[in-house]
Amino acid sequence: MKNALLLGLFAFIFVTSCSKSDDDNDNNQNLPNVAFDTGTLINTNLPQFNNLTFPNNPVVIDNSAYGINGIVVMNTGSGYNAFEITDPNHNLRTCSKLTVEGIIATCNCDDDNSYDVLTGLGREGTTGQYALRRYFVEVNGNIIRVWNN
Repeated sequence: MKNALLLGLFAFIFVTSCSKSDDDNDNNQNLPNVAFDTGTLINTNLPQFNNLTFPNNPVVIDNSAYGINGIVVMNTGSGYNAFEITDPNHNLRTCSKLTVEGIIATCNCDDDNSYDVLTGLGREGTTGQYALRRYFVEVNGNIIRVWNN
């Protein structure tokens, strides 16, 4: 009986700790959900995407056909991340498009929000509860596909 009680308690803790998403980006009222798929666009054999073969060299696809304002794709050394380049912590404005320099994406509005494009997390001094919106990534040979459904 004691083992069953412990097992039940463990199962309860496990289920409740995993029931919430680790990033509340799906519930972010500041960013509309847009569907897109880069398909075969990102080919690391092409010069504009060759930096993605090396870790910590983000590439920005500055095109609203992919995401809201575009996306940033980065080789983390153990895989790839792709994020929206729109500040998730305020309503959409012209200035909310992020500028990426190195591994830091900075908002152009007066709030000085900035994010690490390796993790998507806000840097010190960033106001708001949201991290960058993460997109799905699939790698097949030299093609990196990024999409959102």
